[in-house]
Amino acid sequence: MLYVFGLASACLLGIGFVLQQHAAERAPKADMLHFRLLWDLAHSGLWLAGIACMVGGQILSAVALASGDLSQVEPLLVTNLLFAMAAARRLTGQRLGASGWVGVLLLSGGVAVFILAARPTGGPADVGAFRHWLVIGLVIGSALALIAVARHLPLFDEPPLLAAAAGILYGLQDALTRVSTGILGDGGILALLVRWEPYTLVALAVTGLMLVQSAFEAGPLRMSLPTLTAAEPLAGIACGIGFLGDRLRTDPAALAGASAGLVAIVAGVFLLARHPAMPGHRTADGDERENCSSE
Repeated sequence: MLYVFGLASACLLGIGFVLQQHAAERAPKADMLHFRLLWDLAHSGLWLAGIACMVGGQILSAVALASGDLSQVEPLLVTNLLFAMAAARRLTGQRLGASGWVGVLLLSGGVAVFILAARPTGGPADVGAFRHWLVIGLVIGSALALIAVARHLPLFDEPPLLAAAAGILYGLQDALTRVSTGILGDGGILALLVRWEPYTLVALAVTGLMLVQSAFEAGPLRMSLPTLTAAEPLAGIACGIGFLGDRLRTDPAALAGASAGLVAIVAGVFLLARHPAMPGHRTADGDERENCSSE
């Protein structure tokens, strides 16, 4: 059931990202990196539909995280790009083609190889408070550094960095979701309400959403979705190992297989993102493909 919920979550997330980008690219550029961007987008039915898909995907990912380890679930969520491709193909009419099939095989095969080679398992989260907060601080610091660099770049160069920052925060959000579901299961809702994790989850979700929509607004989906899709699982796995007690096999064969799987995942993500079916791809005459249908 872990894999069913993980793939269902990826499906909803992929479709949601396509719908959100279609709406966000028409938002006022002055709203970028401001929370008022979310208020403006809330008036778009298309964006709300995308948010509904994303919320559904997050709920299913929480269910998957409650029944499995973070390092098992995160690679499955990477497949949201496959579902984004399918949704985008409906809008563009593009066939998958040879490059598309290679990207599909690299992405799906990379996920399978990583899980089979690394065999991620959970363990006691007894890493100590210093390591716990050090990992969280490094994750948040990395996201802030990417945002700071993006703010000094031309508008068209910002989407990959903003999306990467959002992906890093989403990876931390996934880790805290697993912690929160454990608290809820052990002590109930009252035990959860007196902890800091659920409130941090909300802050991460809203901040990550603002960053993603700013990236979607600044450029086509192909510029932001690859880094978003790649950064989230890497940050999530780092958090899982860093302070949740996740364990991966570390013998030479397992490390080689897991590394090959991660490389295939990243290569597949970027190959699919450059596919002509992805919204915002440049056609042969250099014109940007139309991203939005009329609302």
